[in-house]
Amino acid sequence: MELASLQSLIADRYGATDKARGASRTFIWFAEEFGELAHAIGKHDKGEADRANLEEEFADCLAWLCTLANICEVDLARAVHAKYVVAGGPKGTK
Repeated sequence: MELASLQSLIADRYGATDKARGASRTFIWFAEEFGELAHAIGKHDKGEADRANLEEEFADCLAWLCTLANICEVDLARAVHAKYVVAGGPKGTK
């Protein structure tokens, strides 16, 4: 699946609810998902990973990022292309 297709899928499926919630409240959900991802990564580092859960948490974080981009009217594929392809990537560290 391409990034633009995922962003479109998220918009079609959840767009009305997401817009009603707004960017600030959605960011709180996004932060919670990152916490869940951090926990799954911690288990991975300890050799106790639940692979299915780890993959799910990565997918959730990407979906919530798409949600935020949709609310803020940011085309993620275009933004990533502009920064990492056209501009040659960030200077220094990400």
